[in-house]
Amino acid sequence: MGTHSPDTQLVLSIMLMVLLMVPITISQAIGYQGDDLGPLEKAKIYLAAGDYRRAVKACQEHLDRSPSVEAYVNLTYVYHAMDGYMEWLAAKDEWGKVGQLSLSLVDGGTRDLVDPPNMLSRMAKELLHEGLRQQFDITASMANRLNRERVDQLWQEQAVWKAEHPDDWWSGIPESWKW
Repeated sequence: MGTHSPDTQLVLSIMLMVLLMVPITISQAIGYQGDDLGPLEKAKIYLAAGDYRRAVKACQEHLDRSPSVEAYVNLTYVYHAMDGYMEWLAAKDEWGKVGQLSLSLVDGGTRDLVDPPNMLSRMAKELLHEGLRQQFDITASMANRLNRERVDQLWQEQAVWKAEHPDDWWSGIPESWKW
């Protein structure tokens, strides 16, 4: 920069600052918050994306950090939402998507790229349904042990949410839950 005029150096400095600010501006424009999100905020995004494996993990992380009746119900809700989505797909005869849901729950990493797990979609639905029901029952009973009245209140809110969003309730949460 020593061979450029002061005006040229100023222009180059301004251009450099602008270029350095572009990633910040872009990340703000798309709503990226990175590590600022808590587990429930992440779970809400994962539900919207249909990434139920990560939604379960995020709710489990929240439960580990802040054990409560609400934390158990949140995890139970994610299992319930996954089952609801799977039942909706099956009713629409979308068996390929049921298979994709099953595969998305397997955390095989890059190994799945060269050795994908094969499972018939209808069989996958039955296996998933049974496993989800077991997890649902376990976490729901734990929540009930903590505070049955609160659980009943949360499930009433969930029932209203389902009635208001019959074709996509599993991709979000009741607004009163404030994840």
